[in-house]
Amino acid sequence: MCRLFGLHAGPRPVRATFWLLDAPDSLSVQSRREPDGAGIGTFDAAGKAHVAKQPLAAWEDHAFAREARDLKSTTFLAHVRYASTGALTMVNTHPFEQDGRLFAHNGVLHGLGQLDQRLTELGVMDLVLGQSDSERLFALITAETRRAGGDVGEGITQAIGWIARELPVFSLNFILTTATDMWALRYPATHALYVLKRNPAAPDPAAPLDARSKRIHSRSTELSRSPHVLFATEPMDHNPGWRAMESGELVHVGPDLAVDSTLSFPDAPARLLSLADLEPTAAASQQP
Repeated sequence: MCRLFGLHAGPRPVRATFWLLDAPDSLSVQSRREPDGAGIGTFDAAGKAHVAKQPLAAWEDHAFAREARDLKSTTFLAHVRYASTGALTMVNTHPFEQDGRLFAHNGVLHGLGQLDQRLTELGVMDLVLGQSDSERLFALITAETRRAGGDVGEGITQAIGWIARELPVFSLNFILTTATDMWALRYPATHALYVLKRNPAAPDPAAPLDARSKRIHSRSTELSRSPHVLFATEPMDHNPGWRAMESGELVHVGPDLAVDSTLSFPDAPARLLSLADLEPTAAASQQP
């Protein structure tokens, strides 16, 4: 299953060091569950997006994934891909960038021909450079955001609402970020997505934030001394504040770390898919 990680550090850039795919799997396990891509998205002081990613496969070099990447940004977005749709190429590797925003997705949706027709009608098919359902999902959000005058929340609402009505859906979990704002959606209940707002009460410079899951590890001394918000596919430390988002819940984190949560999609998709409905490759990619 793809892994998502989002970190909002507030108004001031902080430094965080990332490792991806740093898991103690045996070679036999790796041969069955080898990730298909990894990437980290950040923003520079001018608010320009930067993405470091590589389409990793079992036979390729893992130097990028095992290398500590010392990055500075107000927001961070990391993703480890288990391919369900699209070749193992750079253009299909997350995060994606459109209109200065970054996006990563965990899940599967079908009906890509119908979705492509919709994207063509909205004039954004040129944004799609690869074959993945994820990039197409992002393009629809981008199109609806443009139609809403740049209101990302409204763009998400319109795009996901259309998909929920019109297309077969397995999971649409995603994180979308700019340099100042971050949005996360869990929909439907197929896969979990967690959120944590952390306010260090007694900062200890000797004990930096150390957040790690099976595939993503982030470490930052600066964040041990300042508030921040985290999103992740699974809790990344033993902090009891981690909360599983509700199915259909859209969370927005503003520049000042104000967290706004709405149950934007209380009903299940009209055409909800199960693992049995997916092709073998896609079904394997969605296993925990």
